[in-house]
Amino acid sequence: MSANWNGIWAIYRFEMARALRTLWQSVATPVITTSLYFVVFGGAIGSRMQQVGGVHYGSFIVPGLIMLSLLTQSISNASIGIYFPKFIGTIYELLSAPVSSLEMVIGYVGAAATKSVVLGLIILGTATLFVPLEIAHPLAMIAFLLLTAISFSMFGFILGIWAKGFEQLTIVPALLVTPLTFLGGAFYSIDMLPQPWRTVSLFNPVVYLISGFRWSFFDKGDVSVGISLAAIGAFLVICLGIITWIFKTGWRLKS
Repeated sequence: MSANWNGIWAIYRFEMARALRTLWQSVATPVITTSLYFVVFGGAIGSRMQQVGGVHYGSFIVPGLIMLSLLTQSISNASIGIYFPKFIGTIYELLSAPVSSLEMVIGYVGAAATKSVVLGLIILGTATLFVPLEIAHPLAMIAFLLLTAISFSMFGFILGIWAKGFEQLTIVPALLVTPLTFLGGAFYSIDMLPQPWRTVSLFNPVVYLISGFRWSFFDKGDVSVGISLAAIGAFLVICLGIITWIFKTGWRLKS
């Protein structure tokens, strides 16, 4: 059976149009926030710690800042995208439409990932205004950007289906994802931590995302790039499995 590309495109276009209607919130606010990070961390800390592992501190934090925005925006975009049809009741029309569950996921996750990747590239461009920046492995950088955006958009899609209220949409990013990102080496190398905190950090899954992404910039990371790719690949497969189960059982979709 051929894919219903018209249905996928309709969902994708609707979600992208929603982002354009909230352009200030979707793009301008994260960019301004990132600029403030450069002013605070790059100015205050960078003046005292010139380099980390041979990399200028201002440049060193760029991958962590991009990853922080990428994770939070991917989750937010996808969770809100699927939650609103549930909230207003149009999810039943969508489920009865000639669009398969896979096509629905492609539309929502594809739009959320697109918005997150565009935002990541905008933040990358903004960073070049503050610090000198070179990308050692541009294809690997794009691969990490896409894999992270897609996998965490899937996670956001799951969160949007799970949530019963607006407060539940924000509790996971606020209390779990953002703290894990800050503690995952976004603004420092875990090699700088004393034992046993360095070993404890290795149990933080975000460490592997940031390390792999930073490797694509500076050819160095806290853990092996192969392990980083395996970690993001495993997370993507887990999210895909959960979404498959949700549509098979109708969990929180048909009740």
